Amino acid sequence: MAEDTVQKFMIGDVEVLRVVEWQGPLAPARRLVPDSRPELWREHEDQLAPGHWQPAEDLAVAALQTWVVRSGGRTVLVDTGVGRDRERPANPRFHRRDGDLPGRLRRAGVDPADVDLVVNTHIHADHVGWNTRDAGGTWVPTFPNARYLLPAADDHHFGPEGGYGGGVRVDDRLLYEDSVAPVHRAGQARVWEGEHRIDEHLVLAPAPGHTPGSSVLRVASRGERAVFVGDLLHSPVQILRPECSSCFCLDPRQAAATRRRELERAAADRALVVPAHFAGAGAVEVRKARDGFTLHRWAA
Repeated sequence: MAEDTVQKFMIGDVEVLRVVEWQGPLAPARRLVPDSRPELWREHEDQLAPGHWQPAEDLAVAALQTWVVRSGGRTVLVDTGVGRDRERPANPRFHRRDGDLPGRLRRAGVDPADVDLVVNTHIHADHVGWNTRDAGGTWVPTFPNARYLLPAADDHHFGPEGGYGGGVRVDDRLLYEDSVAPVHRAGQARVWEGEHRIDEHLVLAPAPGHTPGSSVLRVASRGERAVFVGDLLHSPVQILRPECSSCFCLDPRQAAATRRRELERAAADRALVVPAHFAGAGAVEVRKARDGFTLHRWAA
């Protein structure tokens, strides 16, 4: 799947569009998923290569993308990518990136003014970047008519009350100030905790570990189900062995427990699992196996 490609599928009456900004090699496989054994990747090469792993270079492949969910007459964005012209000195891939998510959305038939809700599954640089845009030196919401749904635990942890992520990474302060705080100032932010029902088809639920406030978006319509899992998964290897967390997880042990719980539920419900960064087809059904789960069927 090339950049600027749109993938579309239905979950009952809910329409899902996938808008891809970038896709390619991300990092050495076991740098991305440190606890995964080399033989695990080789054993499942037929399922991982070339869409999720380049064996010759041992590089994990990923995507930067936004999911558009149309439900009950409303347009919902799930995560907003890196943004444009952001100061991200700790991450060269994101630093001053010249992206154009609004343009890609328009070409997919989604005008920014028509977006009703923005869901940030968690507050990391590649999930909140296009929350805002530069308007003559001032950051303002990119989606002027949208309500932005922010998980309370992350808003606290990465915001000033939590010391901008405890001051561990300079980028955490920068991303909060340019991509989250302006949404609060505009009165468009809604901070939620527990579970948050959006409509009859869509529910947000906590899924901590990757970050304190990591969340999933559950979709159910006419007997069909999907779950948008954010960064609970970076590679299909983590479906095969859910105990393997990514190098980006703040609490790897909790992330692994949450991952297994969500995969157990998805397998039981026959739900389509929709991670934030899978390349290739981007979403997959899973089934229970002895040690973990299997990749059953990829989205069309």
